[in-house]
Amino acid sequence: MPRRRTVLGIVVASLVVLAAAAGTTAAIAGLRPPEVTMPQIVPQPVSLTTRDRAPFELVGESRIIVDGAGAEAVGEQLASAFRSSTGFELPVIARSAATTDATTDAARHDIALTVAPGSAPIGHEQEGYALSTGAHGAALTGDTAEGLFRGIQTLRQLFPPSIESSERVGGFGARWLAASVDIEDYPRFAYRGAMLDVARHFFDVTDVKRYIDDIALLKTNHLHLHLTDDQGWRIEIDGWPKLTEVGGTSSVNDERGGFYTKADYAELVAYAQRKFITIVPEIDLPGHTNAALASYPELTCSGQAPALYTGIEVGFSTVCINSEETYRFVSDVVRQVAAMTPGPYLHLGGDESLSTPEADFVRFIERVTADAALTGKTIIGWHEMGAAKNLPPGTIGQYWSFTRPQEGAEEDTLTFVQNGGQVILSPADVVYLDMVYETGSPFGQAWAEGPTSVRESYGWKPTRIIDGVDEDQILGIEAPIWTETMHRMQDVEYMAFPRLASVMEIAWSPMAEHDQHDFEAFAPRAVAFSERLEAAGITVHRAPDLPWTPAQ
Repeated sequence: MPRRRTVLGIVVASLVVLAAAAGTTAAIAGLRPPEVTMPQIVPQPVSLTTRDRAPFELVGESRIIVDGAGAEAVGEQLASAFRSSTGFELPVIARSAATTDATTDAARHDIALTVAPGSAPIGHEQEGYALSTGAHGAALTGDTAEGLFRGIQTLRQLFPPSIESSERVGGFGARWLAASVDIEDYPRFAYRGAMLDVARHFFDVTDVKRYIDDIALLKTNHLHLHLTDDQGWRIEIDGWPKLTEVGGTSSVNDERGGFYTKADYAELVAYAQRKFITIVPEIDLPGHTNAALASYPELTCSGQAPALYTGIEVGFSTVCINSEETYRFVSDVVRQVAAMTPGPYLHLGGDESLSTPEADFVRFIERVTADAALTGKTIIGWHEMGAAKNLPPGTIGQYWSFTRPQEGAEEDTLTFVQNGGQVILSPADVVYLDMVYETGSPFGQAWAEGPTSVRESYGWKPTRIIDGVDEDQILGIEAPIWTETMHRMQDVEYMAFPRLASVMEIAWSPMAEHDQHDFEAFAPRAVAFSERLEAAGITVHRAPDLPWTPAQ
């Protein structure tokens, strides 16, 4: 695995500092390792080598030693994750201060987090990292704080699952051991996304923050928020107050409405940034717009406001394509949402516009994407948007048909590549997290060719979906969850886990031979990760195709 020459020096230097007064290396090597769980990491790292040496032990005197831009904030997040379960103080200390204060006992039980140029695998400076653990300490290095953050998700998985608990575990006699390993790691795809539909059922700021925490564990780096649909409008727009006053009041089954103020949205964006997750907002157009039409009848061609909609059918709504008021509305919304969003992407939907004649649809899409591109954002659209051939250069297509493309989906998707863009893959039959695991599930639907097992969600090949879209044309993979049947965040988690783990492993881990991953090797790691989620209080579906142990 090619690495910068400086990596070894940085890791060794970190470990020397940690073990400075811990005795001779021979004495350390002679220690008999306590019983320790072997690593079961999801997503699977690029390179993981287990060492025949004593494990790393986190103790009451352990510290988190940080160095480099952004390392302190990452260190605080790691400390926060471990403090409740261990009861340890885990102070976060700058290396310059720690070197002076180092004690024999503390040094060999410290975790060193270092941001330094040249420490990530070559060509993967943004998110790559290197991790080494053992009796000498734990050292994690990266070129960026983002790489460091991805690395702490791996470090967490070296400890027992109970370390994720929000309550003290095991009393003062508990031992927190991590296997001795050397890891080098970086992502396969730049875009690894999860989509949360907050339009069919509304999820408040606290719920969305919880989902951000959930998906960050799997090195997910984008959260696509589906903010508008027939059943509800969820984002405040200046000059158009009825969008939330009227359109924000409904939901599927009329159970609860709600919306995000601009301050709420800013809070979500900032929270996601701390987890190195980019928010991707979606305003779905020209279909899926009944909530907007009910709020402003001038957006309809008849001038009559439809009733608020609380069902789950699709394809019946459309804005008036020939009205200049429609384009004034779209421009206002798009520019405000773009201004509120620091990330590079803006999603404009374009799916299931079944009530819009094709020529009108093409004309609408070409006009609104050209206008939206003036905000400086890269436009994303569902693959149907590819029916419009004159898209802004670089527009991203999100493919949501099946692993065998249906009804022109392949042709539409190729439009984006031909215009210099890339593709996000979300084949519904394997990565839609709202598809039922098995018949009889209390949540989800089965329209994407029936139930989707964990095995099926892991067994597909990204490079084999669309002819003409290979590795270089794939920006990444996204796992959407549509919430027609989900009322609480616990329902969302039940459907998301453990299948999101399989999808994110495909998105992060190296391309396997023939792009075919090994489910039998993945399955026990998926169980181990699920145990970790359960320890953290995250709801998990005990899918029947995973090897749960009888004790569970």
